[in-house]
Amino acid sequence: MVVGDFPIETDTIVIGAGPGGYVAAIRAAQLGQKVTIVEKGELGGVCLNVGCIPSKALIAASHRYETAKESAEFGITAENVTVDFSKVQEWKGSVVNKLTGGVGGLLKGNKVDIVKGEAYFVDANTLRVMDDNSAQTYTFKNAIIATGSRPIEIPTFKFSNRVINSTGALNLPELPKKLVVIGGGVIGVELGTAYANFGTEVTVLEGSAELFAGAFEKQMSNLVARTLKNKGAEIVTNALAKGVEEKEDGVVVTYEAKGETKTIEADYVLVTVGRRPNTDELGLEQVGVEVTDRGVIKTDKQCRTNVSSIYAIGDIVEGPQLAHKASYEAKIAAEAISGHTSEIDYLGIPAVVFSEPELATVGYTEKQAKDEGLDIIAAKFPFAANGRALSLNSTDGFMKLITRKEDGLVIGAQIAGASASDMISELGLAIEAGMTAEDIAMTIHAHPTLGEITMEAAEVALGTPIHIVK
Repeated sequence: MVVGDFPIETDTIVIGAGPGGYVAAIRAAQLGQKVTIVEKGELGGVCLNVGCIPSKALIAASHRYETAKESAEFGITAENVTVDFSKVQEWKGSVVNKLTGGVGGLLKGNKVDIVKGEAYFVDANTLRVMDDNSAQTYTFKNAIIATGSRPIEIPTFKFSNRVINSTGALNLPELPKKLVVIGGGVIGVELGTAYANFGTEVTVLEGSAELFAGAFEKQMSNLVARTLKNKGAEIVTNALAKGVEEKEDGVVVTYEAKGETKTIEADYVLVTVGRRPNTDELGLEQVGVEVTDRGVIKTDKQCRTNVSSIYAIGDIVEGPQLAHKASYEAKIAAEAISGHTSEIDYLGIPAVVFSEPELATVGYTEKQAKDEGLDIIAAKFPFAANGRALSLNSTDGFMKLITRKEDGLVIGAQIAGASASDMISELGLAIEAGMTAEDIAMTIHAHPTLGEITMEAAEVALGTPIHIVK
């Protein structure tokens, strides 16, 4: 059967239906474009199906178990607390299904045509979309590539039933008794913490001198390391993972640390050493789209590639691999295609780790500001001085507010503590809106809330703290 002989015309075609792609498609449709979106897997991409959402669901379940077991300090005890991991996985799956179904409804509600298959560029205005049974040609005025990334595989740790990536770790059929995590970055720490909460013996092998490889201030990463160790986890820094021997019921991991070669047995080894952009099977060479040696697509401030009709967003372009960054770039690209003057500005993009305690950062860190020669005030306020944190028994952590000394302008913030992931949004808004420490300090924050910590940090920046001694 000959199919695809007659090209289908569309204004904008989006490749990939993750948090970048589906947002781009919806925004472009809102701006009056006829939009087609192509996805070879499930709607929602990695984030909704095997990334952000299921991992946070697993983390939330692990917290429930840990709380049920360890609330004696509150005067609450329970006997024989157990985990039915199959039900945990069932609940996690229900969360994912609700969201992916919602994405489908949003796309259809905005009259976006959804096409299943793999896309391959023929030229700067033509795509070929193929599935197992057929192929169809599409012509377009503009294309937005949003194909995301995949886990990096180490040659000496080939993925298998026992050597797993983040997807495998989220879909284990049973709770492992022992788990080795190679890579103490965001994904490794989040999943390692979840399994440690469930009672798994976790060993983290990190190649650098500290968790997160210096992406967060040392005091922040040290808090997370201490909490992990309190859960019984072992963290080995400056460690080199050398190889793995697979057995029927587990693995033996060989690594080097402090000049010694050691081995450790476990049920599984989770490899989380980064992600690679999915740009190698799109036919980009056919149209001359510029790509770096790492497979990253080069773009301008409107997410446009060197080929004027083709845009790229998300994990496949420069910058942190964050779902909300992809969604932000998606709107910029869709608006640029529609003739708007929108441009990217990454200063207000937060980064969050759902560790214990949670970590969050936005804008400049103290070091980054000083490295750029800025005259700043780094104002710090501890969670231990906040009434709500005390009532939650979550007093570990602090907020650091970075302001410009000359005018009090908020240019950055870092939070380590309970609900840091929620609190950081106020600081992102402050940066985007050009607010000062005084603006925040004069904003009445509800009591008792963790949000008051933001107000208190602003008062520290002004030199007028109430709840700590200056």
